[in-house]
Amino acid sequence: MDIIFSSPYFIALLFFVIAFAYSSVGLGGGSSYTALMAILGFNTLTIPMLSLSLNLVVTTIGSVNFIRNKHANIKLILPFLLSSMPMAYLGGSLQLAKEMFFIVLWLSLIFVAARIYFWKDTGFSLNLNAQQKISISVMAGAVLGLVAGIVGIGGGIYLVPLILILGLGSAKEAAACGAIFVWLNSMMGIVSRFQHNPVSFNEYIPLIVAALLGGFAGSFMGSTRFDAKLMEKILGGIILIAITLLTRKLFFS
Repeated sequence: MDIIFSSPYFIALLFFVIAFAYSSVGLGGGSSYTALMAILGFNTLTIPMLSLSLNLVVTTIGSVNFIRNKHANIKLILPFLLSSMPMAYLGGSLQLAKEMFFIVLWLSLIFVAARIYFWKDTGFSLNLNAQQKISISVMAGAVLGLVAGIVGIGGGIYLVPLILILGLGSAKEAAACGAIFVWLNSMMGIVSRFQHNPVSFNEYIPLIVAALLGGFAGSFMGSTRFDAKLMEKILGGIILIAITLLTRKLFFS
């Protein structure tokens, strides 16, 4: 079994599956890439750098498609980006101790699982004025940007429903905002990490290629055949498995 899990081909297959599942609902997959690499024992400097790069690869497709189809709304996304991009840069410059990195990741995954299983109803919007909406957008952007830079979780899985609940845009505009948000913050995190914690990508090219192929396939199938709710439940299952394995690694190894 250890031989299977250490095989680069098997790991590449897992990355393909993650990219396929996440891109089918317009997400990058950073939460699961990061968890998988942590479970497999990747270096904690490598994990966020590679995860951010994979986020960038997968969400490039969605971002281009949304912009081309004129779903991108600069007024909607700008308040989030104003705070998230500098915070993503700051997060990328940090070098947390291994134990602290795993704890931040573990907590992030628990929040992702809670978002999938308990925060399902986005069919309502809060009655907020324009200033309140901008304030919440700026605060949310800062938190998500910092987490993106530190552990490589883009934050789109939180951002999309938040936009709907705040009544800022339509479902397609929210998805476009999520894809672009993840793309830009992943880029800022990567730039920061290249400056402060550089990592060579040479040995990880097969994983990047696998994610790219999975992203293409998932984006196509998600837009034509798959049911979004079913795919989100599958994502939830992936996250729960990751939480279980990471809990065992953190507290029982």
